[in-house]
Amino acid sequence: MQVTKKSRLRIRLQNIVFVVLFLGIIGLLAWLSTRYTLSDDWTADARNTLSPTSVELLKTIDKPVHITAFVREDPRSSAIRKRITQIVGRYQQHHADINLRFINPDLEPQMTREMGIRTEGEMVIRYGERSENLQNLTEQSLTNALQRVARSAERYMVFLTGHGERNPLGRANHDLGDWANQLQAKGLNIQTINLANTPRLPDNTSMLVIASPQVSLLPGEYSVIARYLAAGGSLLWLADPGEVHGLGGLAERLGIEFQPGIIVDPTTVSLGIQDPRFTIVTEYGAQAVTADFDSITVFPQASGLEIVDGSDWQADPFLTSAANSWSETAELKGELEFTAGEDIPGPLNIGVILTRQVGETEASPAEQRAIVIGDGDFLSNAYLGNAGNLDLGLNLVNWLSRDENFIDIPARTASDLKLELSPFSAGFIGIGFLFIIPLSLLAIGIFIWWRRRQA
Repeated sequence: MQVTKKSRLRIRLQNIVFVVLFLGIIGLLAWLSTRYTLSDDWTADARNTLSPTSVELLKTIDKPVHITAFVREDPRSSAIRKRITQIVGRYQQHHADINLRFINPDLEPQMTREMGIRTEGEMVIRYGERSENLQNLTEQSLTNALQRVARSAERYMVFLTGHGERNPLGRANHDLGDWANQLQAKGLNIQTINLANTPRLPDNTSMLVIASPQVSLLPGEYSVIARYLAAGGSLLWLADPGEVHGLGGLAERLGIEFQPGIIVDPTTVSLGIQDPRFTIVTEYGAQAVTADFDSITVFPQASGLEIVDGSDWQADPFLTSAANSWSETAELKGELEFTAGEDIPGPLNIGVILTRQVGETEASPAEQRAIVIGDGDFLSNAYLGNAGNLDLGLNLVNWLSRDENFIDIPARTASDLKLELSPFSAGFIGIGFLFIIPLSLLAIGIFIWWRRRQA
């Protein structure tokens, strides 16, 4: 082919058209990448892909989900932001109405306090009027949190009233208003009932709460509670030291006995607590209600619980006082010392989980659940904010309403993160990339240049 001025012009025009078209295609692909997402997980165990269970859950969510993550804007927190973005991004691929935003807690201290944020990277998941805080982000924890805030079934916590109980709607120090507000934010409905006026518990009662009555229940009121338990209902009994006020039959049915006196814990002095009535718990049972729970809880005035044989309930202690504690049966004044033969030595059970198998019907699950705690002050407005009291209070309700472990997603091991190479293979690859490939490309380039010079 003879090269002429006209042919050179034609080649230049072809090159210009090619470059323009090439750049246009690149720009079009870049624009499409902002509108559409295409991804594929090539890992051996698909560890970067949502499990089918999580995907099925997202299909049931029909409203926007707003996720707010509280992370500082500094290089040390960049890894936390990246991890949150990656995990939430997997959910956003299957549900377009999941919105994620980051808040710097240093710039928004008031919002941080209002949301109850305590750790770096804590997230608030909001669905409609319901919300839940999430501290440890994994697929299982986020999926379970989404299921809790998005479930359609209504849950009613019914609080017994009419006997001087702690008021779930009250603002006094001994009331439970702050705890009830937290529960309502998580989708629970709080309802009170006076059995003297309405001698029947509502059919939609998910759990009954008896919070420290001060006067005795009437025999007819106790009969209503007994029938509720016989039908398989869940119970949370928050008792205080002293009289049980007409609930001795309930304690006997559950197979527990309240020990006399008030628990005294000498270890509280090391934490700056001078009141001898305060008890702290640092270790918990292996039950689901305290699984992975590692916060200290404070009980201002607790009585011990003794498990009595002969009941059809399975009793498991999950809150236990320190080994050097004891139940003081005398008046709490002056220098307190353990008196053998009069006081009850520790460790003492403060909280007991009770379960039993009942007939599985539509209205009654196979496992009936109850919790009895020998202190009601730890959830009161005055002490709810101490240590991990609030978290424990939420765990109690989650377990009783069977929300403690909605979905179990097996952990996925990263089996292909490490490449094992022999010294020969590593050397061959290194020489290939450092010398052979560059020299080969250089030789090909020189050869093409020489051929064009010969044309």
